[in-house]
Order: sequence, then C-alpha cells, then structure tokens
Amino acid sequence: MVHFIGAGPGDPELLTIKGKRLIDEADVIIYAGSLVNPQVLKDAKKEAKIYNSASMNLDEVIEVMKEAEEKGLTVARVHTGDPAVYGAHREQMDRLDQLGIEYDVVPGVSSFLAAAAVLKKEYTLPGVSQTVILTRMEGRTPMPEGEKLADLAKHQATMIIFLSVGQIQLLSETLKESYSQDTPVAVVYKATWEDQKIVAGTLKDIAGKVKEAGITKTALTVVGGFLGDDYELSKLYDKHFTHEYRKGID
Repeated sequence: MVHFIGAGPGDPELLTIKGKRLIDEADVIIYAGSLVNPQVLKDAKKEAKIYNSASMNLDEVIEVMKEAEEKGLTVARVHTGDPAVYGAHREQMDRLDQLGIEYDVVPGVSSFLAAAAVLKKEYTLPGVSQTVILTRMEGRTPMPEGEKLADLAKHQATMIIFLSVGQIQLLSETLKESYSQDTPVAVVYKATWEDQKIVAGTLKDIAGKVKEAGITKTALTVVGGFLGDDYELSKLYDKHFTHEYRKGID
C-alpha cells in the first residue's frame, strides 16, 4: 500500500493526525526533500528506509514503490502542502494503477492557506472578492491557452501565485495591466517555518522590496484588495439577515 501524504506548509504540527500516523508507521518513506520540513519525519521508525525524491526521477520513485509492494511493505509518499496543488502526484498514481498497486491520498494544509493564516487575512471578503485564483507564471513549464497571468488578471480576483517569485518584476508589470499599481501585494517566504519572512507592498514597489529581502524561491505571492481594510460585513452574522438557522431582527 502506498499513502500519498500532504505534509503541510512547514510547521510539523500542521501535519494531520492521520498523515503523521502513516508516516510514523511506514516501512519506506519517499519525501520531497527540497520542500518538506525534515522534522515531519522525526518519529519515523528507525528501520524505515528513507528516500529523498529531490534527486530521483519518476521511474526511480515508482521502482522504490514497486519493490516495497513486492516485499509487503507500506510506503509513505510525502509531498509538501497538499499534493493536489502542484504536487505532480497524478502521474505517480497513474503508474501505480498500471501496476495494480493500491494507494490512497491524505490531504494536507496547502501553503496558500498557511499564507493567509500568517498574514491574518481572509481571501474571500464580501464586496471585495469572492473568487480565489491559484496559478503560476509561465516558465519552463508552459501555461495552457487562456491561463497566462495576463488572462487571469483580467478578473481582478484574489490571486495566489505559486512558483513565480523569481520573476517578481515581470509578475508585477504583468498584473499592472489589469490591477491598479496601488493594489496591495504580499510575498510570504516559507510560511510557518522558523525562518518565515513576509514582505508587504503594492504592485508599484513589491519587486524592489522582494529583491532587497533576497527572496528568490519557496515563496507565494498573494495579490488583491483582501489585503486592505475596506470590505462589507458578511450576511452570515448580520442580525437583520434571516437564514435557515436564525431569524433576523427587523
């Protein structure tokens, strides 16, 4: 059995109870060493075989899983955040399907949720934005038609941009085609890690601030009016609003 596990954004205490149990019980652990906090593995069995997938290709990862299955061993495949977001685990699952190897997926806390937590912000503010776009800039991996940053920016929704802080200047210039240059922006480096950094600014000045902070990777860029202080109160707790569980006050 192979367990794909979302290890969370960095803080080992943000690993789910189920994910921790499966990692601690696993005979074989394959983890994304360039991103996953090693502390997530600190209670692994002494006899567990541990592989760092940062130096492995897909065939090598699958071969380790196949050998473990043949020996009746349990595998924990540990991804950063939640594997459903830029986790590249679909291709692994498809290969396991071809081999007839059983697997399951344990979700984790994505870094974009951790970023909101450390910023103490809410992505979906009434009257500001009710839509969140998770995306990345085009780089060595091309973007599908209609999904380039300039296309998505036209919606002026809350944007969470992964894997792109190294192109922060181009990112800012691209967004300014649709957003005001005074739109607030925050770059969160390694959210919830001990060396976490937050750089706040606007589309006008964020590139310079990020370069000054020396951030070139392992960071999210979040953009939108949700970072400001102007928004409408929700209807959910409005005393004049009636819903299924509460009658409003006239």
